[in-house]
Amino acid sequence: MTKIKLGEIEAEVTFKEIKNVHLSVHPPMGRVRISAPIRMKLDTVRVFAISKLGWIKQQQRKLVAQERETSRDYVNRESHYVWGKRMLLTVIEKDQPPSVSVRVKKMTMSVRPGADRGQKQEILERWYREQLRLEVPNLIARWEPHLGVTVERFFVQRMKTRWGSCNPATASIRLNTDLAKKPAQCLEYIVVHEMMHLLEPTHNARFMALMDRYMPQWQEHRQLLNRLPVRHEDWEY
Repeated sequence: MTKIKLGEIEAEVTFKEIKNVHLSVHPPMGRVRISAPIRMKLDTVRVFAISKLGWIKQQQRKLVAQERETSRDYVNRESHYVWGKRMLLTVIEKDQPPSVSVRVKKMTMSVRPGADRGQKQEILERWYREQLRLEVPNLIARWEPHLGVTVERFFVQRMKTRWGSCNPATASIRLNTDLAKKPAQCLEYIVVHEMMHLLEPTHNARFMALMDRYMPQWQEHRQLLNRLPVRHEDWEY
């Protein structure tokens, strides 16, 4: 990977076995990535990027302005989200194993007496992880025959840098715990996106064509996911 300066903007350039240049601006802070054909000169890539500076800055402004979740304290009547729906939290102290339940627009968290903010956060994140572990196998099973691939393992974890990742060598995918907060179609899009990497490891023209073929509305799902609030903390993207 090579980095080039476009005034105050830095872009990452990767040379690949592709025919055309691909330019993308990534959330949350507008990181610029360029994929270019192996035989293309770096100066040619720079000229191309400069011609797109107006568009790059426009996309960066949109991403920087994206709504962020406020910091959560895990107290009564605080808002939390499950599959894109807003829930009002009720915290109950009980001398029994912690639990989380959701009914209509209400989320109830049972905690040990004296539980602090960090403990409550871990209880809820553990619950979010479990929701994904329940949903993801169904999505994988639904899409494996369509794509003609097999996912050997999947992992759910807190991820600062991305919504998901794929390791084609082990046929495994990783998913961000926060996806349990987003609408179900966003989770399905990320699962399919990562599974598609078992067919095409890079984000080249073939990958985009495969996404268009198997999930024609994928760009709409991606736009929805990028419009939704992200965690209060800054991502190290």
